[in-house]
Amino acid sequence: MIAGGSADGKRGVVCSATYEARKYGVRSAMPASKAKSLCPDAVFMLLRFARYESVSEQIGRIFLDFTPLVQQVSIDEAYLDLTGREGFDGAVEEAREIQRRILDETGLTASVGVATGKMLAKIASDHGKPNGFVVVRPGEEAGFLAPLPVSAISGVGPKTTASFEKLGIRTIGEIGRLGPKAMERVFGLYGARVYRFSCGLDESRVAEHGSRMRGSISAQSAFGSSRTTWDEFEEVLLDLAERVASRARRKGYLGRTVSLRVRYRDFRSASRDATLRAATSGTEAIFKAAAGLLRKISASGAGFTRLGIALSNLEHDEGEQLNMFGPEGGDSHRRVDGVMDEIRRKLGHDAVVRGRLLRKHRAKRGTDDTMSDLEA
Repeated sequence: MIAGGSADGKRGVVCSATYEARKYGVRSAMPASKAKSLCPDAVFMLLRFARYESVSEQIGRIFLDFTPLVQQVSIDEAYLDLTGREGFDGAVEEAREIQRRILDETGLTASVGVATGKMLAKIASDHGKPNGFVVVRPGEEAGFLAPLPVSAISGVGPKTTASFEKLGIRTIGEIGRLGPKAMERVFGLYGARVYRFSCGLDESRVAEHGSRMRGSISAQSAFGSSRTTWDEFEEVLLDLAERVASRARRKGYLGRTVSLRVRYRDFRSASRDATLRAATSGTEAIFKAAAGLLRKISASGAGFTRLGIALSNLEHDEGEQLNMFGPEGGDSHRRVDGVMDEIRRKLGHDAVVRGRLLRKHRAKRGTDDTMSDLEA
């Protein structure tokens, strides 16, 4: 399948092509007539730019649920800064959730690369296409890059690749043979940067102009008709509030607006917002606001099939970190949040569960055995 050009493949240019068509040599920006000659059985699809932009914006909103630091470089490519208090493993976990949500909410696959720098993440993403998930952990950068062709480096086109080949350099790992001075002598300042990159030193970061604080942090849950009581609905809300709040704390954000969105069996939806007196990242505060909104939407909760919570109007938490196990600082709810965050950071997310969510936690694990995890 080829996107772009006329339906008969005689006019226009190729915008994109499926991997099956690419095997025949079809590439973006190629005249449609040439693509047709290379792949005679290809089906040419007319472009629908309005639809592409709509879906791109939808995916962009998913990004902003995880971080306000988004640099979108094209309609189908973006860099996200997922740096947070959970460290590199937390970023990997969130990247997996982003990939899953894109598939669930748009039906599209996405290739994801996770690394300590932007350029490395881009190469990792390309390396895993289609629908890949490639992680380059700290300390593994040089080893990951070494066997790749020099053309994998951003900015290394056919002419630069040919120059490398004249020097006997075909892979990124072989660049180290030249040394930084020789690289700078041959390629200028760009050569010095490429040398550092070949050693695994990726200095690229998400661009400042791509940073936004107008995003939100959200979570949602779909379910069947088995939940019929307010206790069951509030159990779902508490779980969602905890997911949103813990993510906000991990990223160092507070939010001033709590939003609730519901969907009914007949696909109708409704939403309500509440602006808090003070910005928060507390699970209990977000839960109470969402529960109040739920009762405003419906007195019975009948017919709900999906609930979602979002925290928006974000700001950086400038307060000092809570002494998790000390007697001072914060009220009891904040101390509980802090203790749970610390335990999860050390032992994993499932190491501790709130007592009110114990039934849901056991159902998820498929066991009614005596709980060995901690309760809060």
